[in-house]
Amino acid sequence: MNPLDSFGSGKAVLEYLDGEFAIIEHGSFVLCAVTGKQIPLESLRYWSVDRQEAYLNAHIAAEAMYADGKLKS
Repeated sequence: MNPLDSFGSGKAVLEYLDGEFAIIEHGSFVLCAVTGKQIPLESLRYWSVDRQEAYLNAHIAAEAMYADGKLKS
């Protein structure tokens, strides 16, 4: 059994940590901070610890880091 299956079907609230996240309120997805699209918890790979927000994919995460000044071109 996948442990994420029992988290319910709503929006989760997470604390984003270095290399992992802690579930504050159970749910099956979070929203991308840039696009607003749902990200299933089992697919969540990109987030910002500093900004405490999730990103849909690596491209969107990089864009957010450039905008935040964390990455230089």
